Amino acid sequence: MSNKEVKAALKSAREAIRNKEYKEALKHCKAVLKQEKNNYNAWVFIGLAAAELEQPDQAKGAYKKAIELEPNQLLAWQGLANLYEKSNQTDVKGDLADVYQKLLELYESGDKQKWCDVCNKLVELYHQEKKYLEVAETWQKLIRMKQEEGAEKAELHQLWKKMIQLLKDSTQNQDNKTEQSLLTAFEHAVNSADTVPGEDHQNLYKDFIQCLSKFPHETARLEKACNDMMALYPAVCYPLEVLCLHFVQSGTLSEEALHCFSRLLEMDASSGPGIIGFGIKCLQEKKYTEAVKSLTEGLQKTSQCPAAWHYLAEAQMKIHKYRDAVLSCNQALQALGTPEGPSLRWKNLTLQLKAEALIKIADVDAAEEAIKALEQIVDASSDPVVLAIRGQAYLNKGLMDQASKISQELLLSHPDLAESHALEGFIHYSQKNYEQAERSFLNAIERKAETAEYHQYLGLTYWFMNDETKKDKGKALTQFLKAAKLDSYLGSVFCYLGNYYRDIAGDKSRARGCYKKAFELDGTDEESGTAAVDLSVELGDMDTALSILNEVTEKASTGTAKWAWLHRGLYYLRTGQPSKAVADLQAALRADPKDANCWESLGEAYLSRGSYSTALKSFRKASELNPGLVYSIYRAAAVEQILGKYENAIATYEQILKKTEDYVPALKG
Repeated sequence: MSNKEVKAALKSAREAIRNKEYKEALKHCKAVLKQEKNNYNAWVFIGLAAAELEQPDQAKGAYKKAIELEPNQLLAWQGLANLYEKSNQTDVKGDLADVYQKLLELYESGDKQKWCDVCNKLVELYHQEKKYLEVAETWQKLIRMKQEEGAEKAELHQLWKKMIQLLKDSTQNQDNKTEQSLLTAFEHAVNSADTVPGEDHQNLYKDFIQCLSKFPHETARLEKACNDMMALYPAVCYPLEVLCLHFVQSGTLSEEALHCFSRLLEMDASSGPGIIGFGIKCLQEKKYTEAVKSLTEGLQKTSQCPAAWHYLAEAQMKIHKYRDAVLSCNQALQALGTPEGPSLRWKNLTLQLKAEALIKIADVDAAEEAIKALEQIVDASSDPVVLAIRGQAYLNKGLMDQASKISQELLLSHPDLAESHALEGFIHYSQKNYEQAERSFLNAIERKAETAEYHQYLGLTYWFMNDETKKDKGKALTQFLKAAKLDSYLGSVFCYLGNYYRDIAGDKSRARGCYKKAFELDGTDEESGTAAVDLSVELGDMDTALSILNEVTEKASTGTAKWAWLHRGLYYLRTGQPSKAVADLQAALRADPKDANCWESLGEAYLSRGSYSTALKSFRKASELNPGLVYSIYRAAAVEQILGKYENAIATYEQILKKTEDYVPALKG
């Protein structure tokens, strides 16, 4: 076949392909290859025809042969790209990306439009494969090409926005290069917008700031972006809210941070981050009740802020709301998820705080939960304070050997640590070794004099000691007063101060004040509540007694606060208000149905009201629960007498006289 015949055969093959006669085309090409086995066009036409005849392997082989012959010719690369694009096989995508890369190289110096088309296809392919770094690098090449061609600012703006769209899903599993490309795209997009300020630009800025807030190490960039947006949009709260939450989460509350909190609340008094910031400021200023109130309110609006939950738990600890603090710690841990970097620090701090709260709850289950929390702290074994907390948890669980072992280890390894000596003190105190406990708590106070709990326990140690301090409680008083001064929320200390002034000093008025304070701080402290009421009655101040009882009964759920219902019921009984007395005494019995004295008082209330049958049942119930209550048996007989059941009454009087011969009321009856 001459050169002329080869050209004619290739022309016929081209015609056959144009007429969709692909088998005919193959014949012409094979004839050419017999003569010229390295004929580039023949191999390209075979690739085209085989592809149309759905023979992808033959087509691929033909194109690759052509490429081998002429690696910088376009036709075979274009054919191979078309072949791979039509293929349903996933394994060709990597090969297709390589083909696109070659086409970009070949188009670069020539057809810019085709270069852009291929570039778009390559980016789309990488995006499908979630190869975000390759997406970023390729798209930046496209933007550079457009810049070199002198593209308009508006077109470049749209290209940067498109790059943001392409990369926005990559923030979860991002490498640093991709992250930087995304942030660069945002910076270019916000700086190249036409209408500034404007709604689209504002939303773009919000997205940029939201994106920055996902990267803990981009704090400087985040602060700059927030400040820049605030300058452009001074009436928009969003950048200030993000900045406030950033300051909260960073844990460093500078003057700048406090200024941001104030500014945000001035703009929007109901802003969650602003209220959280104010709560943290209150915590810093030791206004713990206000801190709890503000942080709780702020977190209802902005709940996904682990640091704020931690600060709330901290404030709750300061006012000894330990169960609330545990719940707040759990919320913080939930919001943290699986933390890394700076968040890991918050996780460790929160787990430690949770353990401390659980130890203060002081029951076996809480101690077990505290140990589990401590086990999750990273590098816990190297932290002596965490070790001391673990020792207390073992002590609360009754595992004295483990607690003592930790105590001994800490005293050897960290003799200057207050917590080492305090743990030893708690162990001695629990074993009633008061002299050793005194020494330990004095050592702890020497190292950390500002801890109220150490003074409280030293006071308790003196209170229960068997030597001269048992008679003279002055030493205990000194320590209780110090503890109360250091921590004005420590209800249990005020209860012991009440005991001192009532039982030792005989100062009822001061004692009543201490009990009242203790009860205000801890509404579950029945001992203090009862003592405050009793002393108010003794001092003739029924208004105070009733205000305490009313407050408790208003909040009480069914079956609780027996002491308050009983006290108020007896007051109503004494002051001639039998119907009110009946209601309160019934409420007291719902809390404790087996209290014989309460049943006896209820009988008296019914009797005063003229409800004789129910009075009789109440007196009988009282004597059934406690057969030694002669008065209840006598009152039952007296009611039977009123009801005209004389035989029953006589039998009951005789029964009393058998037990108590000189019981005058029965003799009279």
